[in-house]
Amino acid sequence: MNEVELNIAQQGSILETNKVIRNTYMLLSMTLFFSAIAAVTTMFMQVGQGTGFMLFIGGFLMTFVVRANARSSKGLVAVFIFAGLMGGALGPIISLYMQAYANGSAIVAQALGGTAFIFLSLSGYALTTGKNFNFLTGFLFTGMMVAMVAIIANIFLQIPALSLAISAAVILLMSGLILFDTSRIINGGERNYIMATVSLYLSIFNIFIHLLSLLGALTGRN
Repeated sequence: MNEVELNIAQQGSILETNKVIRNTYMLLSMTLFFSAIAAVTTMFMQVGQGTGFMLFIGGFLMTFVVRANARSSKGLVAVFIFAGLMGGALGPIISLYMQAYANGSAIVAQALGGTAFIFLSLSGYALTTGKNFNFLTGFLFTGMMVAMVAIIANIFLQIPALSLAISAAVILLMSGLILFDTSRIINGGERNYIMATVSLYLSIFNIFIHLLSLLGALTGRN
């Protein structure tokens, strides 16, 4: 391959990467907005925690449907169903905080603001610097396994201090995943914007949930 052909190939790769980045953040914005509408809807309908959990399970199962259809137009439909179910699952959780805490509205607002700050800062850093964060793979995989075991154990143990530690650890892990996933998009490791959107969405979702948990624990109930 001569120098001209190499330059053309490099320019094509850059254009493709920019397209994936643009489509990913556009779709992510749309799915987050759709989730917000779904959350408000389930709050207005006063959906219970049990139904909210079922919506969450439905959203989790939809990730497999999204993956199976990520290269077709069906993938776009699936990702919005996924976002709607996950957003709907948030409604009962937010309602619980609003009712159980005297400053519930402030806790929710702080969690939203904190989540936005973490995502925009980390994703912006990765986009600006173009650094490759593949070296985090082992740490993130091990951390997720440990966190899952701790979460399952604490279902039975119900230790408040462990709950705080788990929430802090999950926020740290999801922050690392934001850097990792954004880096993969930039460096060509992820060419499917639908899958990139789902990965970033799940990191944002988990950061918000665990920020709520941390802020609620530090504040104390009514």
